[in-house]
Parts: sequence; structure tokens; C-alpha cells
Amino acid sequence: MSGGTAGQGLSYPTGIDRRPGPRLAVRAVIVSRGRLLIVNAWPGGQSDLWCAPGGGVEAGAALPDNLAREVHEETGLEIVVDTPCLVNEFHDPRSGFHQVEIFFRCRLAGGETPPSGWRDPEGVVDRVRWASRAELASLRHKPDSLAEIAFGAGVGYDPLELLQK
Repeated sequence: MSGGTAGQGLSYPTGIDRRPGPRLAVRAVIVSRGRLLIVNAWPGGQSDLWCAPGGGVEAGAALPDNLAREVHEETGLEIVVDTPCLVNEFHDPRSGFHQVEIFFRCRLAGGETPPSGWRDPEGVVDRVRWASRAELASLRHKPDSLAEIAFGAGVGYDPLELLQK
């Protein structure tokens, strides 16, 4: 099969679209004692938006391994990754940024409290908290279906959301 060069000795089959596509990310749904673990990924209080911990995947690593790494970086906590429970996607038409997120149900492998002195090495997450369903309802969070998925059962799909300012 003939193809184009992809660098580092790899070859793409002819006709494959190599334009950058959506960013793939993984997120953890961790519920303990009726509370969901959430993070604020806007350093320095730039935003009041909360989400499940997680982040972009690195090529060559399994999705659960990427998720365990991201949760540890963002919270200092160790987890066991279970089954997928939600696919969410969003797009910012102004910047062209499009992200697809796969949420997994997870369990803590240790305690609920980040280690003393914990800091996100990338400096993105600076607030971590546990929230009950009622508390989550009073906080601005994404995706909109997070509480339903976290405190319910089953699998969900949160369709493409255009980000508005």
C-alpha cells in the first residue's frame, strides 16, 4: 500500500486526512460517601467552572493509564479505573478547539485527601473538592449531565456543545 510520510519512518495510507482533529481527553467520575470529586482547572481563580479531574491523552498509553496519570497529577490521589460512563464533546467556534471526553467510573485506591503540600505539576488545577449532588447543583460545572451520570447509573452521551462566552 502506498502512502504519505508521517515522520519517524511511519507511513499513512494514501487518502487519509491528516489534519488535526478533536483533542481526546479522559475524565474520572469518582464518588465516595455520596460526594463527587471535582476540580477547578483555571489557575488563580480565573473561572468558577468545575469539572471532573482528567485531561488529554498521550499517544501510546491506554486510556485508563492516561486517566490514572492525570488524576494523580491534578489531585495527588491514586485511583482504579473502571468502565466508561459518558462521552461528552464541546467545540469553541472562535478558536476552533474541539474536544471529545470519555468519562470513566473510578474508585479511590487510597485516601480521599490529597497529600500534604500537593501541587499540580502543570499548575492548572489549584482547587480540588468533594461535592454532594445538592452542592454540585449550586456550582457552575461541565458537562451539564455530570450529576446525572455521577449519582445515577448507566451510560450517557452529552452531544456537541458550542462554547459561548
